Amino acid sequence: MRVKLFALSAAAAALMISGQASADLDLAKKSGCLACHSVEKKVVGPSWKDVAAKYKGDAGAKDTLIEKVKKGGKGNWTDVTGGAPMPPYSPRVKDEDIAKLVDFVLSL
Repeated sequence: MRVKLFALSAAAAALMISGQASADLDLAKKSGCLACHSVEKKVVGPSWKDVAAKYKGDAGAKDTLIEKVKKGGKGNWTDVTGGAPMPPYSPRVKDEDIAKLVDFVLSL
């Protein structure tokens, strides 16, 4: 009985996580992020999994990345982008949406 309950809880948690990931991807699409990024592979900019790996364990990563998304920039991923800059997304994308997107990327 406990095994079945655990399995059901795990399945429910997986559905909730995948539902949140789907919502985050929808926000990324709506915000224009998928024109240059994807979760798993380089497009113009680095994959989000590569970004998450680069900043893993960095306590200031969230704030750093929020500022990068807001203001744009270049030079951090030149080996991947060939020097193509990331355009600024603020104020076109709301600050709270930028924070959600950064949380999503860092969770990968």
